[in-house]
Amino acid sequence: MGGTRAFVLEEGEGQPVLCLHTAGQNGVQWREVQPRLAELGYRVVVPDLPGHGRSEPAPGGPVRDLGVYAQWCEELVDRLGMDRPFVVGCSIGGAITLQLAVRRGERLAGAVALAAHGGTDSTMLSVRGLERELVDSAAPSRSDRTYLGTLAVVGRRVAAERAELIARMHRREDPEISTSDLIGWATHDVLAKLDGVVCPTHLVVGDDDLWLDPADVRRAAELIPDSRYTLLEGIGHYPMEEVEGFADVLHGWLGELGARRSRGAA
Repeated sequence: MGGTRAFVLEEGEGQPVLCLHTAGQNGVQWREVQPRLAELGYRVVVPDLPGHGRSEPAPGGPVRDLGVYAQWCEELVDRLGMDRPFVVGCSIGGAITLQLAVRRGERLAGAVALAAHGGTDSTMLSVRGLERELVDSAAPSRSDRTYLGTLAVVGRRVAAERAELIARMHRREDPEISTSDLIGWATHDVLAKLDGVVCPTHLVVGDDDLWLDPADVRRAAELIPDSRYTLLEGIGHYPMEEVEGFADVLHGWLGELGARRSRGAA
């Protein structure tokens, strides 16, 4: 993939689903969702993006342009022969999902963007501040900040033990990679192109997500023809890890997207 080795977990047979992780993380975020989706009849493909998890570093170093990841995902879909896949992503993965819907919506069965609205107006991020974060990315306090910051964006409905696990998993991420990803998040904007999306699309956000204003996500959904918007009560920035039985919930959403795609093709 682009001259480097990529780590990809694939499970199941049937309608392909590409699942994309959040900033600084890897496919382990889908560890509970993937096997259940496979049981439900999907071919579930979960990659580690370049420089994440067990994938080799991206050529040229950490990526700051989410379009690079989107292009990489396009190549992955083609290399694996994924015909009309669903794409599901969270946070930067959700932003990449929206970019794929913009770039190649006619080739997707549908898109589910979790915790993403396609714009650059997050109140919690500034490129200047993130550049400063890169300078002290090796500071011992960075790990603590990541841990505490993750706890802060997990929803109130999530059990304390579960929130603790999510935060501990995030604590292990490479700060240079995660900060570069967030620079990509802060500069990624496809809002002006959302009205051209032709695949069924579903935008999902938790009402406890401190990274996003749900109103912005709703407005983005309104820009996309025939899209759906869902607000998850008591859920934060990581729905696939926070929502109990998320695979079954996602199965319902994918079924709705597939039905809409079929009606549109009729």
